[in-house]
Order: sequence, then C-alpha cells, then structure tokens
Amino acid sequence: MKRFAVAACAVFAMSLPAFADAPLSEEEMKSATSAASALGCEGGKWEKETEGTGVFELDDAKCKNGSYDLKFDKDFKLLNMSAD
Repeated sequence: MKRFAVAACAVFAMSLPAFADAPLSEEEMKSATSAASALGCEGGKWEKETEGTGVFELDDAKCKNGSYDLKFDKDFKLLNMSAD
C-alpha cells in the first residue's frame, strides 16, 4: 500500500505544470531599473515570475548598504527587500 501511495504522489508531482521565470521586456526593464535605482540599487539579475503573480525579482542587487534581493509588484512598487 505504501508503494502505491509513493507512486501516486510521484505521478501527481510530474503532472503539475512547471513554472519558470521569464526575462523582462525592454519596457519592463526600463521601469524596473528605474525603481531599483530610486532605492540606491543597481546590477543583479532581473526576472519576471510567470505564475501570474505579476512579481518582478532582482537577485543580487548591489545597494548602498550591501547586497540584496528585491521583489516588486506589477507597478514596480517594492514588496520585499532581503539581505543577500
């Protein structure tokens, strides 16, 4: 019975859609870098979450007081800033 449960879980997990982050469009990149710059941050790697959340992420940004990961909403308002 345990083997069946493990196999069923594995099949279920494989059937879930895989979400990957996407690159930003040119327009999004302009808004994103402007929002980060306003916080005193630059560099890092930008990604757009594709889960339908509209969240933009900047990983490993170099800010005035250290290295941070930033998350912005669809309007590029800061949601989260965590030390990297």
